[in-house]
Amino acid sequence: MSAVTGGPETGGAATGGAASETGSTASPSILELHDADRVRTLTLNRPDALNAFNGALYKELAAALAAADADPGIAVVLLTGRGRAFSAGTDLVEMAEMVAGGSDESALSDTEEHGFNLLVDALIAFSKPLVAAVNGLGLGIGVTLLGFVDLAFIAEGARLKCPFTSLGVAPEAASSFLIPRLVGHQNAAWVLLSSEWITAEQAHEMGLVWKLCAPDELVPTATEHATRLAALPVSSLRAVKRAMTEPVAQLVAEARRRENGMFAELLGGPANTEALSAFAEGRLPDFTALPDGA
Repeated sequence: MSAVTGGPETGGAATGGAASETGSTASPSILELHDADRVRTLTLNRPDALNAFNGALYKELAAALAAADADPGIAVVLLTGRGRAFSAGTDLVEMAEMVAGGSDESALSDTEEHGFNLLVDALIAFSKPLVAAVNGLGLGIGVTLLGFVDLAFIAEGARLKCPFTSLGVAPEAASSFLIPRLVGHQNAAWVLLSSEWITAEQAHEMGLVWKLCAPDELVPTATEHATRLAALPVSSLRAVKRAMTEPVAQLVAEARRRENGMFAELLGGPANTEALSAFAEGRLPDFTALPDGA
């Protein structure tokens, strides 16, 4: 769930706070909804926070995915972000406040208290095609959710990072299993171990995303492919997706359990505390003086 934010899942709302763009006059929402041609586009809308996930956005997207899955008029969901970021991952301001208040990993990822696991559960349960249009920066869950999408498109100039080691924590969302499955062991090792940026071109070359697009062509291209899928029978789309995902479902569950245990062990430890302190103070973390094994 970890990431670095720059500041610091015919109409109707899919959730109480998700605004529809099909005739609704609702005030701006942290998750926008638009339906056309049996494709539901969900747009993360916290651009000032680089679309970082706070607890509310985790819950909004999870509920929106469940609603789209249950809607007989929707065949495909397209996920993208508003502004210059796809998602900067978990909101570190909120995360730091929870850690300072004594919360542990169970509180941060609890389905009721924070919503991270609620979103991952919704991604796993989503039975229809899920398409991602990565419009800009992606960190943490802004990268690891790509393990659950069926087709990923990325804009030229976008950059991705899994910053787990730089935050002193462990991987998330079965990424230790799903990312190697997408890109191979050594590419995954670099992405997960280094906490360094990869370019859109690198992500495309290694197979983390399917198509590389000019920025102004990203959403139209992703929408065109989603619409082509949405013209097909939903029953067949679901059957194909189930046939592809069911054989690895147990492995995904096991990876999540391993990662959650590691995350709980490391959260609030010396390295994680130094990383969050450095973030709050606007400096680079210094892990060299930590106790052995921290």
